[in-house]
Amino acid sequence: MDFLANLSLGFSIAFTPFNLLMAAAGVTLGTFIGALPGIGPVSGVALLLPLTFGMDPVSGIIMLAALYAGSMYGGTITSVLINTPGESASVVTCIDGYQMALQGRAGPALGVAAIGSFVAGTIGVVLLMLMSPLLARWALSFGPPETFALMLLGLTTVTGLTGDHALKGYMSMVFGLMLAMVGFDIISGDARYAFGINEMLDGVEFLPVAIGLFGLGEVLVGAEQVTDMRILRARYGIRDVMLTAADWARSRGAIARGTALGFLIGVLPGAGPTIASFLAYTLEKKVSKHPEEFGRGAIEGVAAPESANNAASSAAFVPMLTLGIPGSATTAVMLGGLMMWGLRPGPLLFEKNPDFVWGLIASLYIANVMLLVLNIAFIPMFVRALRIPYGVLMPLIIIFCVTGAYSLNNKVWDVGVMLVFGGLGYVMRKLDYSPAALTLALVLGPLAERALRQSLIISDAGVAIFFTRPISAVLTLLALSAVAVPAARALRQAVRGRARAAAA
Repeated sequence: MDFLANLSLGFSIAFTPFNLLMAAAGVTLGTFIGALPGIGPVSGVALLLPLTFGMDPVSGIIMLAALYAGSMYGGTITSVLINTPGESASVVTCIDGYQMALQGRAGPALGVAAIGSFVAGTIGVVLLMLMSPLLARWALSFGPPETFALMLLGLTTVTGLTGDHALKGYMSMVFGLMLAMVGFDIISGDARYAFGINEMLDGVEFLPVAIGLFGLGEVLVGAEQVTDMRILRARYGIRDVMLTAADWARSRGAIARGTALGFLIGVLPGAGPTIASFLAYTLEKKVSKHPEEFGRGAIEGVAAPESANNAASSAAFVPMLTLGIPGSATTAVMLGGLMMWGLRPGPLLFEKNPDFVWGLIASLYIANVMLLVLNIAFIPMFVRALRIPYGVLMPLIIIFCVTGAYSLNNKVWDVGVMLVFGGLGYVMRKLDYSPAALTLALVLGPLAERALRQSLIISDAGVAIFFTRPISAVLTLLALSAVAVPAARALRQAVRGRARAAAA
């Protein structure tokens, strides 16, 4: 009964006119943002976060969550039409989506992505709704040692946000932890690493850093890219995106498998939609009766990863809401937003703020329906948006970054911080370091430090407290394994490489 009462409460909140407007604005803006190369969901959420200041947190999270869902589909449009992913989770969609476009089948590619996204997103929200309360109830038994072990696990799974460069990911994370230590000590009150600058005594603000890294940094990277506009001149009406019976037959299994795999991957802290989409593509190719068609325009190669990344984006809310650990780079930025609104993500969020949690869950259902309608009926409009020259978009986005950073405290200092981290974000992208890992550490760092020091204060055995309590012991061992296993694997490969070189 509690479950139905909570869901009813959520829909009563989500169906208010203002929240419906926020959901519609979120999916529309998200699809545009996802469709524009160089501006992914992380940048979109970071840029629009300042707009939610002064807004009710429920309305704010509804807009950001709808934007997240919209941008996941929007990235597909550029992947299919101009072979340029709008965001990282759509990279694998380029492989077969663009080949379908070259064969004159861009419409079915966009259509199956929209339908797969709707199915996966809706099932993902159902599973989010069923799993989150159970996980939150279990997490209520956590004390400081368990909380620190959980934060440690979240930080050590950072390799999921870093692609093939685990070491650079950890270096980015350590830099983020160093930034998180700037300001007053939480126990003694002493100033740390402020260098006599008054503005730094309160620590490094999350929002200017996020806007700089993901907004300005992405714009600078995008300015160097060249877009092929030929396929954009084709016709993309509603009839053109409808699937044939053969397309349906080939896609339905791919959508089901992509949804299941995407949700499982998305629940894992640090994994996120990008890994889910790549694994779904690999799985689909392995189980396919005609794997030779993959890479040449197989519709399953679009259906599976697009379903997986949307299921994963819903699943990423599970660890964020219940444990306070983001499941993706975008939810890491949202986590910072929750703290700025004065909310503490974690198990108590379900008890203390049921209107926030269930309003968000109900709005995700509504956002998925809006997205299906929007992305079938309004594809021509989004295609036109791709024709806007980047030279026009770039100054607008920079203005948005500056005003967003300034609106935080009405201080030029925050604009300066944003500009510095914008330059840093550009350099990190060029050198394959991870802005997402830095952001994750900046958000989780203060929480982890507080839990660590509380644990050591109550402990009579020092750090052994993390290994004497069952839950913290399991979580700590998992965190240590997350670092040790990839390191051992890399070391073994290096040894084998040297042995082969010596033998040659």
